[in-house]
Amino acid sequence: MPRRPRNAPGGLVYHALNRANGRGSLFHKDGDYAAFERILEEAARRFPGVGVLGYCLMPNHWHLVLWPQKDGELSAFVRWLTVTHAQRYHAHYHSVGRGHVYQGRFKSFPVQTDEHLLVLLRYVEAKALKAKLVEKAQAWRWSSLWRRLKGSKKERAMLAAWPVPRPRDWVQIVNRPPPEAQAKRVEESLERSRPLGDDAWTARTAARLGLDWTLRPWGRPPKPKGPQRSK
Repeated sequence: MPRRPRNAPGGLVYHALNRANGRGSLFHKDGDYAAFERILEEAARRFPGVGVLGYCLMPNHWHLVLWPQKDGELSAFVRWLTVTHAQRYHAHYHSVGRGHVYQGRFKSFPVQTDEHLLVLLRYVEAKALKAKLVEKAQAWRWSSLWRRLKGSKKERAMLAAWPVPRPRDWVQIVNRPPPEAQAKRVEESLERSRPLGDDAWTARTAARLGLDWTLRPWGRPPKPKGPQRSK
């Protein structure tokens, strides 16, 4: 059975992403992916209030879908994960003093726990398929989809139960190309840290979290017009 975060239900679900520094790679071989997953498992044990709903590890970045129950848990979880992974990377590749492993602080955005969460999880679990690393999404060893379907009991135990029902044909859904509008919404949220949900929920959540700026159009606001001079 998937575990439930302590004190669930409650809290917002978040997508979190981070990339390698300077167009580099985070994972060079299978052992690197496996090491990150072990660190992710340890993070889930250290922060039992944070549910891991989904993830996908890509050669130069990773996606996590996390369900923290209290303020501050998301940052604490991801900070420990990235610092510990960077330390492992430097030790393994003898790269201490040669630059940062990650490009900077992770990006994140909250998602509404309804069909929008399913859209996000589909996007995350299909990343390797979209990148043409595999022919079927469930064949990508370094993802929650593989772990849920083919992992051992211990491996599956890291994954938290979803706060929304998972469709019975979920694997087939993940393997189908998503509607273009759905993918675009997720990518806009990624780019701008914009909440992902319906219009009313997005507006409320942006106001609550001080993210109103993420809802504004790109570009600088127009300059205010000065007083008109008389001719």
